Amino acid sequence: MSEQREQRHQHFETRAIHAGQEPDQATGAVVPPIYQVSTYKQDGVGGLRGGYEYSRSANPTRTALEENLAALDGGRRGLAFASGLAAEDCLLRTLLTPGDHVVIPNDAYGGTFRLFAKVVERWGVEWSVADTSDPQAVRDALRPRTKAIWVETPSNPLLGISDIAALAGIAREAGAKLVVDNTFASPYLQQPLALGADVVVYSTTKYMGGHSDVVGGALVVNDDTLGEELAYHQNAMGAIAGPFDAWLVMRGIKTLAVRMDRHSANAARVAELLASHNKVTRVYYPGLAEHPGHETAAKQMRSFGGMVSFQVAGGEQAAVEVCNRAQLFTLGESLGGVESLIEHPGRMTHASTAGSALEVPADLVRLSVGIESVDDLLADLTQALG
Repeated sequence: MSEQREQRHQHFETRAIHAGQEPDQATGAVVPPIYQVSTYKQDGVGGLRGGYEYSRSANPTRTALEENLAALDGGRRGLAFASGLAAEDCLLRTLLTPGDHVVIPNDAYGGTFRLFAKVVERWGVEWSVADTSDPQAVRDALRPRTKAIWVETPSNPLLGISDIAALAGIAREAGAKLVVDNTFASPYLQQPLALGADVVVYSTTKYMGGHSDVVGGALVVNDDTLGEELAYHQNAMGAIAGPFDAWLVMRGIKTLAVRMDRHSANAARVAELLASHNKVTRVYYPGLAEHPGHETAAKQMRSFGGMVSFQVAGGEQAAVEVCNRAQLFTLGESLGGVESLIEHPGRMTHASTAGSALEVPADLVRLSVGIESVDDLLADLTQALG
């Protein structure tokens, strides 16, 4: 515990490299080993070495990652999962029972919407949509059995900004939990727990892993009781991060700070280019002064991140053609890797929202701006726009 307290006072970049990463006791290896093992020898019946008995319940590599995750967000408990959606599913089944209600954003990842609309709704959980950038709209959406307010900030794909501290106050008054999907920002750019959130959700596939080579998810909380409940369900449901996946995420986290600085710097230049281009009708990037959430983002974020979306003159087909003409920006789903990606949300990541209150504009293009030379990225976008 004293070591945890000491780590809380270290700077982020130091925690990213050292928290949960003690040199291996057997060999002195400075990188935690990959414990590719399912079971562990017990010293007599019930005599567990370090608390390990079966790797679904706990694995030393996963433990190292979970300690690191907690330290990065200033939390007391981190939990690592097989994917971001696995983390969300565990959280919802821990917090909710049939008849409960959740407020979800009107701009959210398509997979999150699908989880609410096609999965949890079937076992009696109700949900309604609100513009989470408007605290009063969230307050108006509350019901007597609202148990959670779900927020993405910045949101996916329209880069909306929600005031975490304001929504935390509303959640507390309602006796609900504030859940913040912090995937677009990462813990380097934004610290939701310090702003009053109860749970932070990540797809560690994205900026945490950072190299497009691993799929994972995470939850971080500050409440010991909730942490124990989540750990119980994590074990009972079993969608845990495997040891090699946990190791890959830890490897990515070590460079998270320097990567996010470069992602943010490159994205700011990209947004400026798009904002001045005659083929672009609107740019969504919280770093632009004209973005409606700019002041809130500047207040609660270190910088504005690497995600940029924009609408293209000429409609849906023109947006699709921009995606197809891009060369350095790879056409693909996902985000947060060192390489730049481009996609058409309406036909790709957010196809599940078609016909719903979360449907995205048909002429929208989403960019995950990587860490390549920004001059090369600007040249590619210029030729793609025509």
